[in-house]
Amino acid sequence: MAQAHEVRDRLLAAWPDVATEIVPMSTSGDNFLDRPLADIGGKGLFTKEIEEALLDGSIDIAVHSMKDMPTVLPDGLMIGAILPREDVRDRLVGQGLSWLADLPRGAKFGTSSLRRAAQVLLKRPDIQIVPLRGNVQTRLKKLETGEMAATMLAQAGLNRLGLADVFGAPLSVEEFLPAVAQGAIGIECRENDAEVLKKIAALNCKNSELAVVCERAFLRVLDGSCRTPISGYAEIMGDQLHFRGQVAETDGSSAKDVELRGSALDAEKIGREAGLSLKKTA
Repeated sequence: MAQAHEVRDRLLAAWPDVATEIVPMSTSGDNFLDRPLADIGGKGLFTKEIEEALLDGSIDIAVHSMKDMPTVLPDGLMIGAILPREDVRDRLVGQGLSWLADLPRGAKFGTSSLRRAAQVLLKRPDIQIVPLRGNVQTRLKKLETGEMAATMLAQAGLNRLGLADVFGAPLSVEEFLPAVAQGAIGIECRENDAEVLKKIAALNCKNSELAVVCERAFLRVLDGSCRTPISGYAEIMGDQLHFRGQVAETDGSSAKDVELRGSALDAEKIGREAGLSLKKTA
């Protein structure tokens, strides 16, 4: 909802006369919180009902966290804009924590992200991973009640909820590579809706779009899903793009890394080549 309000505010700033209505929707991903996403259908559970509403004309645009989007969209739909990207980092959340080394041996770490779990175990194989899903407030409450010593949340989400300074500390991308498209909000719409496409184009951030295109191309080549611990981050500096990617074993026993640089205009090609280079070594 915070993201939907941000999109509405940006739309009204660009097109003051546009009529807007926020339509709250609940998805399967929101409703089934007792099992890991990988066990019940993966990322598509956060988009299915919303995309059905787009296709039947009930809504005109859909607001998504791009890290939750499958790499292949339904026929007739497209991402029409990417907002300026928020903080891409993960935040280690727990009292008195600034890095994983601060956790006691064997500490309980709550997450249902295979990526985060694998990266934690790569650095701290003694840590005990326990499943944790639900909204931010639910996760923080479980920390406060002592059910676990730490968790990890996207700094972008915390920023949007006004919780930027929650106890803990953000982890640099060098220490902890983020999820593909983390921190990016995408606006999905119908491919043939020229009027909507024109309006949301005013909200698009080109550098954020190129970074997300690169990262999603990497994920698509690797057939990335909630069952695969995949990380990827494209950083644009001037007209150049620097991409880093990683595929890890789910138990954190090993990981393979890739790093490529090139023209930002070749964003999709760089992401694809990075994915293929890791696929060859699989």
